[in-house]
Amino acid sequence: MRSIWRGAVSFGLVSIGVKLYSATEDKDIRFHQVHAADGGRVKYKRVCSIDGEEVEYSDIAKGYELPDGQVVILTDEDFDELPLTTRREIEVLEFVDQDEIDPIMFEKSYYLEPDGPAARPYVLLRDALENAGQVAITKIAIRQRESLAVLRVRDGVLVMHTMRWPDEIRRPDFAFLDEDIAVRPQELTMAEALIGSMTSEFDPGQFTDDYREAMTALLEAKQSGGDVAQPPEVADDGAAVVDLMSALRRSVERAKGGAAADDDADDSTAEDDAPATKAPAKRAPAKKAAAEKPAKKAAAKKATATKTTAAKKTSAGADKPPAKRARRSA
Repeated sequence: MRSIWRGAVSFGLVSIGVKLYSATEDKDIRFHQVHAADGGRVKYKRVCSIDGEEVEYSDIAKGYELPDGQVVILTDEDFDELPLTTRREIEVLEFVDQDEIDPIMFEKSYYLEPDGPAARPYVLLRDALENAGQVAITKIAIRQRESLAVLRVRDGVLVMHTMRWPDEIRRPDFAFLDEDIAVRPQELTMAEALIGSMTSEFDPGQFTDDYREAMTALLEAKQSGGDVAQPPEVADDGAAVVDLMSALRRSVERAKGGAAADDDADDSTAEDDAPATKAPAKRAPAKKAAAEKPAKKAAAKKATATKTTAAKKTSAGADKPPAKRARRSA
């Protein structure tokens, strides 16, 4: 790894020299814009919009456009003259519990390595943070931008997470927040049962980037000139379930490997879902069964009578001469 920043952690009167490294890396597959006909790279020139001339990178400065359209031009020297004390210092402001920080504020993550003879005070701060069970709130300036940051311990190393400023967090302004939307108790019970059936210890290693793997396979197939394997089609398990309770119940059963949902939750939901006329309807099969008994007896008598009549006819036909039977048949 290559360090991207070098400075010191200011911890009271203690100064700890550190180097900063990016703790994460981007694994996305990157593409270039090319000419579809021959694969040639498409390049862009930096052209001034006023004189139309190409501008060298060394001649490019930063400009801030004012509301009236005027542009304020700032050079690297202007940024270097700003009185930014956190340019080479990570200033510890206070210590708090990590649970007090909303993860929405986290931005980027960095590793801190002790620089030179700073290993001993580095370990001192690390062990003190671990023993206190807290994190340090700091300020740091990286690439001409000052940020809040959190220092914590991970696998024996100080890790710094830069954070957004409070006014950079957007407030959710959605219409449904002003509506009085109520959920049924049985739906909440079933949803909690689903959460319970899917609860496990988080292991990030069991998850994969399916899109990146598919893209890698596509590039390899394109390179070798072979066929591109198509992903298997997912079987359609029917139309979309409109009833929320049915969807939750099916989800619980699927999460449990096809087993039935929690008996208490299932019984309560079944009773709550049942219409008011359902209880009397349960006695209907008994009445129907009772009514079917005479009908079955009548049918049996009818069948017996039919068999008797057929037997008599067969017997009578057998006593007649064959010629007469043939003539009647003709």
